[in-house]
Amino acid sequence: MIPEIRTDLTGGVMTITLVRPDKKNALTNEMYGALADTIEHAQQDSNIRVLLLQGDGDSFTAGNDMGEFAAIAAGKGPGERQVHRFLDALANSTVPIVAAVNGKAVGVGTTMLLHCDYVVLAQDAQLITPFVNLALVPEAASSFLLPLRIGHVRAFEMFALGEPLDAQTALAWGIANKVCANDQLRADARRMAEKIAARPAGSLSAMKQLMRDAEKLVSQMNSERVHFEKRLASAEAREAFSAFAEKRKPDFSKVAQQ
Repeated sequence: MIPEIRTDLTGGVMTITLVRPDKKNALTNEMYGALADTIEHAQQDSNIRVLLLQGDGDSFTAGNDMGEFAAIAAGKGPGERQVHRFLDALANSTVPIVAAVNGKAVGVGTTMLLHCDYVVLAQDAQLITPFVNLALVPEAASSFLLPLRIGHVRAFEMFALGEPLDAQTALAWGIANKVCANDQLRADARRMAEKIAARPAGSLSAMKQLMRDAEKLVSQMNSERVHFEKRLASAEAREAFSAFAEKRKPDFSKVAQQ
């Protein structure tokens, strides 16, 4: 395990903590690999009855590391993108997943919540899906799951504008189960994880399989990846990442559509 991903198994609950607070827990290729390893392992280990995701510092996660995104857009990224393994592991997991979300949950920080079974938000949580702002497309099967969860018009607004969604609105829209005080987040999420872990694991696993069409989710992810890779190599994406690095507003008006 790498230092940016910390795991602890207590009472049947495997707590997975993102430990890169100085970078708002932005996810690197190596971190995605470690997360994938942990979720895949949980499928095979009967001692792990529930997974609990959380992040150190003042943010759940800033999403994909922007430096790596820019490198990929420039054709200099890693040979194997571990994010694909991570997302596939989420889609195929039959182990219940609880998420404790504080501060900003950006990009995959929000879309991964659609694969979680119980989501607790701190009062300061903000869900942000800036894919189109970065000239990209949604991932993690969120182009299917988010409209299914909250309706087309709300999902379109979240994706097209990329503006923060506050915790209470996320709760009202059905993206989360509960909103709690910031200082109660981990305790509340832990309590729920322990309650779930006390239920019959085989029954929970079978129920989750019946509630989710993993094959459909993976198929949707594969379709998204084709578009994502194309958009990542586009002139629009180069302008978006250049603007981000230069701390200016991007200008897409002069970029030819691809």
